[in-house]
Order: sequence, then C-alpha cells, then structure tokens
Amino acid sequence: MKTYFITAAIFGFISSLSAPLGSLVADQGVLIGKVYVTDGDSMRMGDHRIRLFGIDAVEARQTCEFESGPWDCGRAARRALERLTDGKTLTCSVRDMDRGRHVAVCTADGVEINAQMVRRGWAVAYTDFSEDYVDEEAVARAEGLALWRSNFERPHDYRARLRAEQASAAEAQEPPSSDCSIKGNISRSGTKIFHEPGQRDYSRTRINEAGGERWFCSPEEARSEGWRRAAR
Repeated sequence: MKTYFITAAIFGFISSLSAPLGSLVADQGVLIGKVYVTDGDSMRMGDHRIRLFGIDAVEARQTCEFESGPWDCGRAARRALERLTDGKTLTCSVRDMDRGRHVAVCTADGVEINAQMVRRGWAVAYTDFSEDYVDEEAVARAEGLALWRSNFERPHDYRARLRAEQASAAEAQEPPSSDCSIKGNISRSGTKIFHEPGQRDYSRTRINEAGGERWFCSPEEARSEGWRRAAR
C-alpha cells in the first residue's frame, strides 16, 4: 500500500481533499486515511499502527460482569470503535511514539474519536498520561453508559493483574518429578509440541493442564500420545 509524504506547507490544502485508501503522512506528524480497528483503542492505517492518546479501552479478551453473568466487553468496545470509524477518513495528530505505535488524537467528520470513546462509556481516561478526558469519563459514569452499566476492572489494573499472575505461575511451576520434566504444549492452532530441558523455548513454555497440556517422562511417551518434538 502506497504512503505519500506531504510537506507542512501544503498540508492544509491536501487534507481538505478526500484521502485515498492509502495513508498520507505529513512532515509535522499527521496521519490521514482509513483504518482497520484492532481493539477498543488501537487501529491500523496502512502500515502504521495507531494507539489513541489519553484513553484506555478494556482489553480484547477482557470480560465485565452483569448480575446475569459475564459480558464480552472487550469485543463490544472494539465494535464501538469500528462503528465510529467505519468507511471514514481519519485525521490523526501524532503526540508520541510507543513501541512502534503512533500515539495520536484522531478525528473523523469533525468528531474526535478519542473523546467519543470515553464519552460513550467504551473507554476510560488514561490519567497516567493525560487528564484530557476526565470530564467525558465522569459524564459517561454518571449516565451509566456502556462499561458503566457493569462491574469492570480498569484496563490498566487488568493488565497489571495478568502480569502478576503470569509471573507467579512462572515462579511456581515445577515438573511433577525430576524424571518427568518434558513439557507438552498445545499451540493456538492446536498443534501438540513437546519441549525437552535444554531446548531454546523450554524455560518460557508454561503448562496449562486444564487446557489439555501435560508433562511427559520421556520423548517416546510424548510421541505415543500424539506430541511431536519442538524444532528448537
């Protein structure tokens, strides 16, 4: 997909025109184009990854709680951002870079996307970095919109809890015995792979027995159960 570079001097003229399907990148840090939404606060514009500045949406796999049970609020937040951006040309003013992502304030048809996501209750103000959307959050909370109709964990706290749980599991996980230390792992695609001590990915592989993963006492045992040896 082509990306065109334009100078600050002609940016005002070009931005008034309809942007092509590809993205335009201005020298002063403005991205213009149509986007593909990846979660409630992240998008792709051509080859560029964009993180919406000053807001924090629930994570894609995060759930919230109603009295009737869990709700896939992370998916709902993504759909909300899709509705705001679908088919529209966005203008995104880049404020910062974070791990290769453009942290930006984006508008479409004169409406600021960041503010709308918080005002409609699909994201919260990310006050670790900005106070810009505190008022929008307060109104959405008072009106009981979207996330505020449920019990939910703020995304920052949710991520911190997952990291702590993963670290705890990594420290605590030990093989059932020194003779049965081969890790039988199942990939996302369902492929069964076993890792022997000394292989490159052995130490970072975690066994989830509830998900069907298991320990083996020998490569022969693993193969007989349908696992294959990891390549490295």
